[in-house]
Amino acid sequence: MSEVVAGIRIPDSQLAREATDLLREHGTPLLLAHSLRVFLFGALRGRHRGLKVDHDLLYLGAVFHDLGLTAKYRSRDHRFEVDSANAARDFLRANGIDEPTAAVVWDAIALHTTPEIPWHKRPEDRARHRRVEADVLGDGLDEIPAGDRDGRPLGVPRIDFKRGSFAAFSDGFGHKPATHSGR
Repeated sequence: MSEVVAGIRIPDSQLAREATDLLREHGTPLLLAHSLRVFLFGALRGRHRGLKVDHDLLYLGAVFHDLGLTAKYRSRDHRFEVDSANAARDFLRANGIDEPTAAVVWDAIALHTTPEIPWHKRPEDRARHRRVEADVLGDGLDEIPAGDRDGRPLGVPRIDFKRGSFAAFSDGFGHKPATHSGR
């Protein structure tokens, strides 16, 4: 990927590269492409709405937001969002990131499929929720320039997203169906 896409700088810190490497190692090409689109759509929507967002935290949240669906990071008894958030927090702590910053990322990931609550939290939470809505549901695409909406101009096409995301969810929490309803 180029360093700047649609006017958005892709974080390239050592921490961002290591997080991306984890996603490449334990995720799938579909999860990687989705996570990159989620970052870019969130950054674009945040820019459109005038949100002041820490792009590094937004990026780390995007990279980890679905990692709880993977065999490496899923638990037997937590929602995949919590597994993803725990993986991010552990990674951030192991890399010397302070607890308040790790908590911002944890909250944003854990709440990324929860309607309404993210709208009352930090800009990173609101932007992350908006970007997942854009990529998965198509909500808010009117806030993204027309040429960037399908992901191809961003360099991250959808790669049979509908069927692939269903398989990722089935694999990720099919063995623990009670967790997907928020119990």
